[in-house]
Amino acid sequence: MTESERLKTGTTTVGIKCNDAIILAADRRATAGHLIVDKKVDKVVPVTDNIAVTTAGGVSDLQLLLKYLKAELKLRKIRTSRASTVKESAHLLSSWVYSLLRSQMGVCHFVLGGYDKEPKLYDIYPDGSLTDVDEFVSSGSGSVIAYGVLEDSYKPGLSTDEGVTLCLKAIDAALKRDSASGNGVTVYVIDKAGVHRKIEKELKQSIQ
Repeated sequence: MTESERLKTGTTTVGIKCNDAIILAADRRATAGHLIVDKKVDKVVPVTDNIAVTTAGGVSDLQLLLKYLKAELKLRKIRTSRASTVKESAHLLSSWVYSLLRSQMGVCHFVLGGYDKEPKLYDIYPDGSLTDVDEFVSSGSGSVIAYGVLEDSYKPGLSTDEGVTLCLKAIDAALKRDSASGNGVTVYVIDKAGVHRKIEKELKQSIQ
């Protein structure tokens, strides 16, 4: 497998930092090459009560890393009598992604959002690099399309409702032009009240 083939992640996910919340959104299609293997995938995954991630990449690797992350954060809470911060959690996951790519096993791209004292958003790229995101980020094959919408419509200080609307607009644009993204959208809001699912819409198309 070539380097370019390993970095292909067929999906579209979006993360937006709002004034008092983080918005995470993703499409619901899973593909294997040109085959659609699942139409109801949850690509936004809660990790703790105040942290969630979006996923793009190899499904088995994504699932395994998230199992490890959930377990490790629970163990650290027991050992230290405090919950890990959003920043600590992002650094932990990025170190595993770094090791994964260099072991020739697979590729994973995470967008991690959380809220402790304030909303935090991180981009964990497939090479293991970690970026503290101030505005917005997108991942997957539809990200180029989503970024066009985000660049045009994002403004600092967005309210939660405005952030949700912008996420929907960005994902919708990707669904229309990226064949590896589709079948609906899932949106999560992370604020001082915790992680909660805001929207789950399934897109059905059929010929009558």
